[in-house]
Amino acid sequence: MNATLDGGVVRASGDARQRFHDARGYGRASGPDVTLARVEAAHLLYRGDLDSISGMDFRAFFRDSVASEDAFAARFLVYADLRERGFYLAPAREGWPGSDRERGDGEDTAGRDGNASGGGGSDADILVFERGEKPGGPVDHRVRVLGEREELAAAALAGQTLAVVDEESEVSYFACATGGGFDGRTEYDLPAAIDADLLDDRVVCWSPPGDLYESAFYGQPISGRDDADVDALQLSLVEAADLAARGAVELDADEVIERGRAVEGERFDRRLSVYRELRDRGVVPKTGYKFGADFRTYDAVETVAELPHSERLVRVVQPDHRFHPRELALDVRLAGGVRKRMVFALAGDDSNDYLTVDRLTP
Repeated sequence: MNATLDGGVVRASGDARQRFHDARGYGRASGPDVTLARVEAAHLLYRGDLDSISGMDFRAFFRDSVASEDAFAARFLVYADLRERGFYLAPAREGWPGSDRERGDGEDTAGRDGNASGGGGSDADILVFERGEKPGGPVDHRVRVLGEREELAAAALAGQTLAVVDEESEVSYFACATGGGFDGRTEYDLPAAIDADLLDDRVVCWSPPGDLYESAFYGQPISGRDDADVDALQLSLVEAADLAARGAVELDADEVIERGRAVEGERFDRRLSVYRELRDRGVVPKTGYKFGADFRTYDAVETVAELPHSERLVRVVQPDHRFHPRELALDVRLAGGVRKRMVFALAGDDSNDYLTVDRLTP
């Protein structure tokens, strides 16, 4: 069967509707004919279901499509991969199944396969329907396709599935969800006015009540190291600033914050804001340094003696932070390798947003 390139779409007639649309979910139908987006037509040509498009074989049509639409090559690779995995797909394009608005006969010939509406998200490229559902049914993933060298605005990722195509044409998928999924259930009573000294880049509490560490999991005891007979608890500056603001240690909170800013600049304020919010939500944040993160977190701590594994790694970034996919992949892979989930805290001036990113196998 042959088809015709008409502007930004491909027209196929004859028994095209029965063969391509009704049986396999390609394109959109009008009578016996089918209108295909370039990525759909290229896949049919690649499989041999179409013989040519306006006289072009696959190689010629593919080259023409790459020249006509942004990121067509990467998008085709993802489309073909998801089709091979058994999903019904549609380009995230107005008028195609699953889009938010139906168009008339006029065609949108914009780049990115005419992705104007995004099928519910302006950055989506491909809609993946729930397994077993044909186009028009419930959408499982709204996939955004990008290359490994593109940048990603952190604030725009929530609700998206990312399909990252690397330089060897391998595809990695990531699910981005709003919120951190925290389930804080840690309860404790803080003491008041603990004797403490601000020393360089940390604070030492002298003769603190045992529950400050054992139940609330603040700090790290000095005692027990080399059998030292010293009853003291070392706190990080972010822990000390939080406790000083709560009146638990005899230190000026502003003085501790100024020391924190002197040590690590404005980043300290962002980390402190996230730390305080997590503590308020019953979550225990501890340093995530060993994992390359700002914090590791525990939802429920009863005693340090029976400490569970931490559930998440949290990296604090600015709301306008832009990721490189390689950076994102590194963080998510590392978190998964130590059986944790990766959460990015977008710390703003007045509020914090949380983004959870997981590796996905469709």
